[in-house]
Amino acid sequence: MTLKYLITGATGGLGAGVLSYLAANVPASEYAAASSKEENRKQFEDRGIAFRLASYDDPQTLETAFEDVENIFFVSTNTFDIEKRRKQHQNFVVAAKKMNLTWKPQLWYTSLAFGGYNSDSKAAVQQGHLMTEEMMKETGINFTSIREGLYTDAFPIFMGWYPSTSTVYLPSDGPIAFTLRSELGEANARLMIRGGYDRETVLLTAQQTVTFSEIVDLINETTGRNVQFELVSPEEFVRLKTASDEGGKGEGFFQALLSWYEGISKGETCTIDPLMADLLDRQPVPPREAIQAFLRENRDYEWHQNYVNRS
Repeated sequence: MTLKYLITGATGGLGAGVLSYLAANVPASEYAAASSKEENRKQFEDRGIAFRLASYDDPQTLETAFEDVENIFFVSTNTFDIEKRRKQHQNFVVAAKKMNLTWKPQLWYTSLAFGGYNSDSKAAVQQGHLMTEEMMKETGINFTSIREGLYTDAFPIFMGWYPSTSTVYLPSDGPIAFTLRSELGEANARLMIRGGYDRETVLLTAQQTVTFSEIVDLINETTGRNVQFELVSPEEFVRLKTASDEGGKGEGFFQALLSWYEGISKGETCTIDPLMADLLDRQPVPPREAIQAFLRENRDYEWHQNYVNRS
């Protein structure tokens, strides 16, 4: 029996959002959750959701998971190790290519919005995505690359901000079309259901941008803090953050971030596109409103990836 949708990364934030929308809007027989861990099977099957094991490190599990699937939601792996991501994504694409011999599944790949529609970003975080997009093109399989707006939810890690931060030190201050992860989950699901966009790149973003200095102002206005914002040289940024980061991140992380900030300063994260509003049939929540909502709910709002030892 053909399965219409397989959602990889189903225990992660974006994948879970896509799965949640499908669960509420399409028959249970049409979709399944996939995870690299067999121990996650029970949590889905207890909810009446079919489960398939799909480890990006084990090509055989991928081939088995992809059997008779029409649409595969391909969540990029959560690692800053470009070589590790290359191998994992290669395993995924090769397995999908093998399935293409008997039917033509469509991959819906979760890329990132650095560079907008251009493919020349030098941001380290974007390099793995560009590499994967090229990989899919070379295999000849059917795919859609979804360049996801940077998560509004994750603004603390982009700014190095913690509830105790008194001064935010950054090497640049450019506009970012921050986009709510929950709305991206819904928009991705609606995109797959709509179908089409074969071998295309699409952009899902909120319709407004915000800068880091404006976010500091929002933090102060919403929580009554007096956080300062200071632009520093790239070298000083790495030195300051390595010496004082509360989350335990090391120098290598902050060195890699420099390419992100360079891209942001060049306008690589300010491209907006109407597709997300069209998919949602409403305007996405603007980044300023979303950040204020997070802080009103919890003035000490945190983001787990800001901390090395939090999953």
